[in-house]
Amino acid sequence: MPRGRGELRIPCSARNDGSRPGVPMLTTEENELLTRVGPGTPAGELLRRYWHPVGMLPNLTEGTPTKHVRLLGEDLVLFRDRSGRVGLLADHCSHRGASLLYGRVEERGIACAYHGWLYDTAGHCLETPAELPDSNFYLTVKHRAYPVQEYCGLYWGYLGPLPAPTLPRYDITEDYPIKSVGEMAELTCNWLQFVEQNVDQVHAFILHQDVGSNMDKGKDDPTLNTTRGQIDQLVSLVYTEAPFGIKRRQIRVNGYDETNLIVFPSAHRIYNQLSIKVPLDDTHTRQYHIEVAPPDGPDEHSGLNGSNRDIRYVADNGAAEGKSPPQAAHPFARYRMDRLRFQDFMALETPGPIFDRRGEHLSTSDAGVALLRTMLKREIEKVQQGLDPLGVIRDPNQEPIDTCMQSYAEVIRQFPRTGRALSRGGAG
Repeated sequence: MPRGRGELRIPCSARNDGSRPGVPMLTTEENELLTRVGPGTPAGELLRRYWHPVGMLPNLTEGTPTKHVRLLGEDLVLFRDRSGRVGLLADHCSHRGASLLYGRVEERGIACAYHGWLYDTAGHCLETPAELPDSNFYLTVKHRAYPVQEYCGLYWGYLGPLPAPTLPRYDITEDYPIKSVGEMAELTCNWLQFVEQNVDQVHAFILHQDVGSNMDKGKDDPTLNTTRGQIDQLVSLVYTEAPFGIKRRQIRVNGYDETNLIVFPSAHRIYNQLSIKVPLDDTHTRQYHIEVAPPDGPDEHSGLNGSNRDIRYVADNGAAEGKSPPQAAHPFARYRMDRLRFQDFMALETPGPIFDRRGEHLSTSDAGVALLRTMLKREIEKVQQGLDPLGVIRDPNQEPIDTCMQSYAEVIRQFPRTGRALSRGGAG
């Protein structure tokens, strides 16, 4: 069937043997390798080499100084002590296992509500009140603790081996004013399902054909609401490996030409947002986003350099709004299909909490998915060899990661109405 004015082009360099049509991509063993995120698992050890958002700044207040965090299969407590220091500790007290979520926050740290064992932000035990006055027992206790940093309205945690790498900075957050920071309710899907959607841009022309921003025609266009959707508006889609991830360039028949970056392993700069997927455990993932003011042109910046001034914080429970009953799973849940993000929720959750990829058949349009999986397996091997994986930064003077934000600024200049509509559409 003719493709119309454009011909979808996927470069052969982004494929591997598993991307041929009709050939399943992953074996059971490979699927386990890439999806399991707990301590000691191959993907879990890879993901522990990176910083991950664990909360928004308003999550910790004087009235609620603690927050439960689920990250990479571990239960943790984020807290701010009365001296202003922020810590991230294992949830269960080293004494008898009570949750530190209910601990009493003090000047020096957090004290377990059960027996008063006091921990500082580094996990050192400072007091064990029920012991004899001259006992030094507390000196023998070291509670599991992880580094925390604040950046762009978010708390970021690092669960890997020390010394911790430098927390990355991004051109989008360094050069443009931050408008909002959002935390989305968790989705019942493995982290890889969520991240693979970033390298599957063709889905936007089919799945979102009746709710996405149409670059070329109106809602009454006969190509809408059909099997082909808006795919004939796509001229080419190219995925290439970059120093910090995967560049994704798409060209449409009207001249729209934009490149963005999937930041390895789980972030994505799309339009005027940085979207970060956080693996909570094997079967749950949360998304955080940082939205900046859309640029008026490639040379018109007024950045806040990662400051927290005038940021709007959004706790988005859209995952529950997108299906009924809210806590049900497919096929018992019914997903809404009238909004872009609800369509995404359907596509992410209905394959199951961990999709069995033995049953898939990748085609040429899945070149980005094949490239991502190849990179993941390669970087897992590097970690197993004791090396830093792709994108880990050790130099504190490293320039901000180039997410190709200038490409989007050029789109805004050439297509001001469409570019701003896309910025309001939200990040995937």
